[in-house]
Amino acid sequence: MGKKGERGAKDKNAALEEEARNAAKRAEHGEEEYQCTGILEQDFLEICTRAGFQEIPKVVVRPHAHAGTTAVEEPDPQAEKEVTNTLAQIQSKYNYFRPCIQVELEHEDPKTTREIFIQSWKIEEKMLTVLAKCLPALSHLQTLRLWKVGLTDLTFSMLLSIFPTCTTLKTLVLEGNPLPERSFYKLISEETNLVHLSLRNNDIDDEAAYLIGQALSSLKSSNKTLASINLSCNHITDVGATHIANGLRLNRSLLSLSLAHNRIGDEGALKIAEILAPFALTHVEVVERRRLLLEKETLERSRLPQRHVELKSERPSSHVSNTAIDKLQTVKTTKDTKKKKDKESAKKEKEKEKEEKEKGQGSGGAVVVSSTTSQAKKEETKEAKQAKKGVERPVAEQKPSRGKGTKSSNKDKRAQAVEVEVAEPTEIVNPLLEQAEHRDGKVFLPGNRVLIYLNLIRNRITETGLKGFLAAVEQQTSRVAPGGKGSTGLLRLSLGKNNYPAESKTYARIQELMMARDPLPKVTKAMEEEAAVAF
Repeated sequence: MGKKGERGAKDKNAALEEEARNAAKRAEHGEEEYQCTGILEQDFLEICTRAGFQEIPKVVVRPHAHAGTTAVEEPDPQAEKEVTNTLAQIQSKYNYFRPCIQVELEHEDPKTTREIFIQSWKIEEKMLTVLAKCLPALSHLQTLRLWKVGLTDLTFSMLLSIFPTCTTLKTLVLEGNPLPERSFYKLISEETNLVHLSLRNNDIDDEAAYLIGQALSSLKSSNKTLASINLSCNHITDVGATHIANGLRLNRSLLSLSLAHNRIGDEGALKIAEILAPFALTHVEVVERRRLLLEKETLERSRLPQRHVELKSERPSSHVSNTAIDKLQTVKTTKDTKKKKDKESAKKEKEKEKEEKEKGQGSGGAVVVSSTTSQAKKEETKEAKQAKKGVERPVAEQKPSRGKGTKSSNKDKRAQAVEVEVAEPTEIVNPLLEQAEHRDGKVFLPGNRVLIYLNLIRNRITETGLKGFLAAVEQQTSRVAPGGKGSTGLLRLSLGKNNYPAESKTYARIQELMMARDPLPKVTKAMEEEAAVAF
């Protein structure tokens, strides 16, 4: 390993020296650094020419099979022999096929390269420096497929440094490229932002599976971008499957996982099935859960007074409009004038009563009449006051508040405060903070219900492993998320071509349960076999 590392470092230094010499030559001739146009064919050719390549791979549009061509000709044995002979001659003369870069475009526009296919030729460090300049300029690039390109740990690290500059790249197919240092886990880091990753035929063993499981999730961190990963056609055993299962315990982003064509038996299958149903937390996970709960509680307590102040400050003050002020002022003036009038009328009535008493001392009927008239007037004044209050009340209620309509009560204020809290963006919840169940002295989480597709075709699973998956599927089917919302669990589970009897009742029951959950139409065995190794 030490000699290989020294040799790789020397090759890298030689490539950097050659690039420096070419840059010096361009500076002597007054040539400026090339600015990429976003047209891959043009940019790739120009940069390769400047880098001093003798043979430059062609950039061609990837051919597609014509629709409607269903007829297939019978193969000619003699022609097949001739083809194999010619291929053998080419492969003996060249280690890899003639280099070529195939692309897929959108709307036949050369500036909209959507996918890049490079297969069956070795990519050296010098070529990667060219790609590092071309790929970031492709604003529509979504998929990069590299099949048997002879990557080493050095070229892989150079390739890894390109991905952060390709902001639109979401899918990477890296197949047929075994790495001695098992560095594939670095593709699941937060810097890459990959959504779909295929790592078929890369000789991934249990040690590499351990690193991938740690990258999916650990006690302190978890990948939040990767939605699907294909690990089929590798050398993963029960040990590696256990590592992948541990990575799925606290991962809530992965939707699709393929482990087809590996060496997984019942032990690994049971570990994967365990995390799909409610599972018990380990001692370390329980301690971390308590720490997170305490941290959350202290954070909420510290936010409460500050949040209350923020809500008060955010609440607009009740500014009274000019029209309302005018109305209130007119109401005040009318009240004052009416009070004065009432006093004056009362005085006049008293004076009249005195005069009537003095004039009509001899006649008792006149006194009775005057008293009745005074009582009627008092009643009229009372009715006038009540009517005045009834008229004034709606005017007073027109006092503007901070919202539309009438003045809000305390209940309305509380409801508005709750609405403000709901409007805030929700944070991603750590799986350890999910609603847990306590029984038998243990803490149980609901299980991983985010994973919706699991492929374990052509492994070594027997009836024992099938029973574990049956229990997990039954748990997911019977347990509904709180409020009927949230993740539903597995929608498709592929377990064909394993070491169980063909008439297995357990497998038939699993198929029956999954058939009701699978939203896609029923697939045949041939289609399922093709999907076992497809990305």
